[in-house]
Amino acid sequence: MATWKMRETLGAACLGFSMALSAPAAFALADIIETPARKTDLAPQSLLNDADRAGERVVAVGERGHIIYSDDEGQTWKQASVPVAVTLTAVDFSTDRDGWAVGHSGVILHSSDAGVSWELQLTGIQAAELAIESKETRIGEMEVQIEEAPEDQKEDLEWALDDLIFSVENMKADLKIGPVNPLLDVWFEDAEHGFAVGAYGMFLRTVDGGASWQDWAPNLDNPSGYHLNGIARITGDALIVVGEAGQIHSSVDGGETWELRDSPYTGSLFGVTGTGQVNEVLAFGLRGNVLRSTDIGRSWVTVANDNGATLNGSAVASDGRISLVGNGGVVLMSTDAGQTFSEHVRSDREGIMDAVPISGNRLLLLGEGGVKLTDARGRNPQ
Repeated sequence: MATWKMRETLGAACLGFSMALSAPAAFALADIIETPARKTDLAPQSLLNDADRAGERVVAVGERGHIIYSDDEGQTWKQASVPVAVTLTAVDFSTDRDGWAVGHSGVILHSSDAGVSWELQLTGIQAAELAIESKETRIGEMEVQIEEAPEDQKEDLEWALDDLIFSVENMKADLKIGPVNPLLDVWFEDAEHGFAVGAYGMFLRTVDGGASWQDWAPNLDNPSGYHLNGIARITGDALIVVGEAGQIHSSVDGGETWELRDSPYTGSLFGVTGTGQVNEVLAFGLRGNVLRSTDIGRSWVTVANDNGATLNGSAVASDGRISLVGNGGVVLMSTDAGQTFSEHVRSDREGIMDAVPISGNRLLLLGEGGVKLTDARGRNPQ
């Protein structure tokens, strides 16, 4: 049987020529990681992908490294100082001052001043190196396992080893292009412990506020490397990760271990939220699919939604009102913990990526058109 090192050499030789042709892309990707986001008055009208509260402040992230913040519930905005110009996909504040943002090229940013300024903690190159190191360790362990396995188990293990080796070769090829894979969501329990998820099964963990990161992907049952699109903690303290191909993973021990749940939908799930009730989960995504569980994902029901537009983001207000938002200007609202939703489609039909509840039963909607202030159903103020 060919060893891991022999196959690595053959794979590298086959890939080398084609990847050399892509070398200029690495410089372009490096440029936007090393170039600070430009200040512009148009940032609040540009694409915004996610928002969170830092105490009473609202902080939103979007394209070209834009991070903006408002201290008056979205009436006025200021732009933060950001060291990168890549599209940012998600933001989470664990305290009134400590927040993390993630985005394209695998960047992770940290703010310790409630979103006014940010520092780069990790790039996609570093994330890929962590994953490669982790996979190479697993390859060595698997080779020993194959040598010791009964004959009737060797073939299946060898196929799994081949898949793992191929995955490493692909990741090393990507390194020659640059940090190409995006992180798609981030969640922090406190100022020290957090997770980031992303494309091709990227799953990172820190226990020191992002000073160092671990490749946590081996802890998920995701051998095909499906995209991981969202992570959230629900009431009752369970953590849920959702992603491509109906992936739903849950943890009841703070993310130390994870269990893959059966999903009634095998398409992409783009977000997940709690309902405010203990152990209840809403997962949502492609073609307007909404799934609801009352037992941390052990069982699911499909929630009726005739609209069919892809759903991107969610918000749960202090009064229990749940909003789901998505493409084509769709805003769904529930007042019964996600059992049913009423629908409003905004006349501008601009895609909505996220929502933030504010006082007076109003919403801040964020998406293609920047920030919009609306009533509870997503309608423009009269």
